[in-house]
Amino acid sequence: MSYRDRFRVEEGAIVDLEKIDPGGSDERHGKKSAVAETARLSRKLQELQYLLYAENRRSLLICLQAMDAGGKDGAIRHVVGPLNPQGVRVYSFKEPSAQEAAHDFLWRIHKQVPPRGEIAVFNRSHYEDVLVARVRNLVPEEVWSRRYRLINDFEANLIAGGTHILKFFLHISSGEQLKRFKKRLDDPTRHWKISLADYTERDVWAQYQQAYAEALSRTSTAQAPWFVIPADRKWFRNLAVSNILVETLESLDMAFPPPTADIEEVRRRYHTAMRGEAKAREGRKVSGR
Repeated sequence: MSYRDRFRVEEGAIVDLEKIDPGGSDERHGKKSAVAETARLSRKLQELQYLLYAENRRSLLICLQAMDAGGKDGAIRHVVGPLNPQGVRVYSFKEPSAQEAAHDFLWRIHKQVPPRGEIAVFNRSHYEDVLVARVRNLVPEEVWSRRYRLINDFEANLIAGGTHILKFFLHISSGEQLKRFKKRLDDPTRHWKISLADYTERDVWAQYQQAYAEALSRTSTAQAPWFVIPADRKWFRNLAVSNILVETLESLDMAFPPPTADIEEVRRRYHTAMRGEAKAREGRKVSGR
């Protein structure tokens, strides 16, 4: 079974995160072979990115969501990091600014959608408005409950314009999160990442799991699917995300566009230029320059 099929949330499916193992992996790979396979997929992904850019007909939007310390930054670094930065943009959506809050919740999101030929990665996304907003009661239920339909319509509009959308929920366990928090405490270079909110949010872990489950169920569509990625093992997280990206881009049957110039004429001019360069070199040798 392909990774796309294994981890995809089918449209209309009811998601129960308690039944999905955050520590899951692939019996075909241990850590060493997974790292090697991820490196191979990275090279393939670079080729596909070049083709996406050259074709210039569509774009790719990758949404990453997770609980705190779920591995969004790590996935970006290991999976997207090796790509050509000219064609990739990473956006991190934090608490809305005053200007952003003065608009509808999708306004700031739409501004960062990738143009044709490019890839955009959202580190957190418009889904915060049915997650944090719901759990922390930032808006009434009648407001956030309408946003599922608005999000589906928004994504359908992007798809109609040529943007392909992949959404990943990096699923970690409460115990693994606590281990990662301890690493931050033990490493002075990571102290800047520490926030008391990390621990207050753990108090509402169950509410977040429920909010994520409903968001996954109500917004995973045939054209903009969610994938629940077991993320307790970082090496498997990277392998799974890389696999799904490659599988998806390969399925698009992209092709290089035809040349806009007469290749034979350009070839003739090239050879003429080379002959001229050779004569010039000989002339410089004779003159001693």
